[in-house]
Amino acid sequence: MLLNRTFPLFALATACCSLLGAIAPALALEVQINPNRPKVGETVSIFVQVNNPNQAPTVTHNGTNLPTFPLQPGRYRAFLPTSPLDRPGAMTIQVQGDGETQTLPIALENRSFPTQRITIRGGGNGATPYELDRVAAFKAIVSPEKHWRGPFLRPTTGRVSTIYGVRRYYNGVFAQDYYHRGVDYAAGTGTPVVAPAAGYIRLVDREANGFRIHGNTVGIDHGQGVLSIMIHLHTITVREGEFVQAGQRIGTVGNTGASTGPHLHWGLYVNGVAIDPVPWRYDGLD
Repeated sequence: MLLNRTFPLFALATACCSLLGAIAPALALEVQINPNRPKVGETVSIFVQVNNPNQAPTVTHNGTNLPTFPLQPGRYRAFLPTSPLDRPGAMTIQVQGDGETQTLPIALENRSFPTQRITIRGGGNGATPYELDRVAAFKAIVSPEKHWRGPFLRPTTGRVSTIYGVRRYYNGVFAQDYYHRGVDYAAGTGTPVVAPAAGYIRLVDREANGFRIHGNTVGIDHGQGVLSIMIHLHTITVREGEFVQAGQRIGTVGNTGASTGPHLHWGLYVNGVAIDPVPWRYDGLD
């Protein structure tokens, strides 16, 4: 007697699909954007998952490659900073990895910022070339290792006297393409100032050396393009090259440089752009 070895068509199709599923490669190049609807001044985290852990993806915005760093094998992150100088609306990023390219939109939501009129003492002749060069070199730092962990700390006590993003008239003249690049804390001269997060001290300079606008200044490299700059200090208690922990004292509040009174200005930069420090204090962006 002959045995019937003919499979039903549905069984054959099921077997083929199972075989194809077993040999098909996993889905490549997964991209996650957080927050998905950022507001002007916020930092956008772009997470990229690739199959090849030895080949970092490329993330591009406006023709510029954003620094991309590994979080774990096959998973990377890039930061896209935004500021009040960015026009709200659709932004576009391009992500390349695993032989694939994705072009993704990001909706940047509008945000209103107040306007101030202030009169400043000192700094009447503007920043010195030495000051500009040193600060520009500091803001360009992008080191590979991440030093911060969790939310950033408040760098000093005292009330917030000026929030991030404020537009200004200086001595009656509107400052074009200007926004307040940080948060000001009004406090008495000598009030302790601490590092908001761990990092290396990459900039220490003083009004006496030509820092006419910034005054006595400390810059901290938190890693991966994230930098803090503390200006108008009275005293400085750290040296360049020193590693500091979150909460470690770095100096005291002062009134040096172009300042209207004793206060600390804390600026937080990501990839050279001054972003709003507030989300970093409460969300952490780990």
